Amino acid sequence: MKIPPEIRSLIDSGCLAHLVTLNPNGSPQVTLVWIGLEGDELVAGHLPRNRKVRSIQRDLRVAISLQAETKSSMGLTEYAVLYGEARIQEGGAAELLQRLAEVYIGPGVKFPPMENPPPGYVTRIRVDRIEGVGPWTGRPVRGLDPCNESCWRSPQPR
Repeated sequence: MKIPPEIRSLIDSGCLAHLVTLNPNGSPQVTLVWIGLEGDELVAGHLPRNRKVRSIQRDLRVAISLQAETKSSMGLTEYAVLYGEARIQEGGAAELLQRLAEVYIGPGVKFPPMENPPPGYVTRIRVDRIEGVGPWTGRPVRGLDPCNESCWRSPQPR
């Protein structure tokens, strides 16, 4: 899917991303990552072949959550959850991390902070669906109707 301009702006702002992959037993594994865009793919770099890399090599399904610094008309923190499939590219992580460090740490930083970093791995995510609270959903945020008591009460046992 084409990444909407509002999501592009959110990513370009350097918001942190939570990458969710699946462990071998099906439980979620969550990690904080820096992300960027290459065309309509989300990209993240990893130097070692860590759990998230191994998980994606086994199961392509992923989700990424992004938290905005903006609030909805109801005062809710806006966020986006991007669902899709990932693939792992060998090599290119150090160059990608250097580019992302300029956004996440600041201009002129050297990252990774080592000589001759390993080639690492790049995660490339093709987004299939976007959810959350914000302009990227195309849906207004609706509040609860305080006059409708049924939305506030727990179901009664029968």
